[in-house]
Formats: sequence, C-alpha cells, structure tokens
Amino acid sequence: MKRDVYDIQGYAIVLDKVIHVTRVFESENNEGFQFNIRLSGEARLTLKHPDLAEATLQRDLFIKALRSDE
Repeated sequence: MKRDVYDIQGYAIVLDKVIHVTRVFESENNEGFQFNIRLSGEARLTLKHPDLAEATLQRDLFIKALRSDE
C-alpha cells in the first residue's frame, strides 16, 4: 500500500517533496542527535532526538517509507 504522507515529530511530510535526508549526527551544544530532511522549495526540517539509537531508528523508518513510496 502506497503512503503519500509520513508523520514524524508532529510534522506531516509529503514524501514526493523530499529531496535529501542527511545522516544522523550529534547536535551542537549537547542537544542529542539529529538528522535533517530537505524538501522542495528549500524548506528544511531538523529532527532532534535524545539518543543515537532513537535518531537512527526514526531515520531508518523514514527512509523505508520513502523507498516504499517509489
């Protein structure tokens, strides 16, 4: 089943507008870990998580949703 929208941290992201997803990296000022999602129209979402495992899991699930949308 195709999903056009993915919900993460209160955002509803239209999957066909996603241009780039960064790797998980450590946020500045010890704010945990994050990854960024760049959307068409130069919009960017920064998704921060308290630990590396949670950030990695959320990114992996998002990538899986993107791949299943193709």
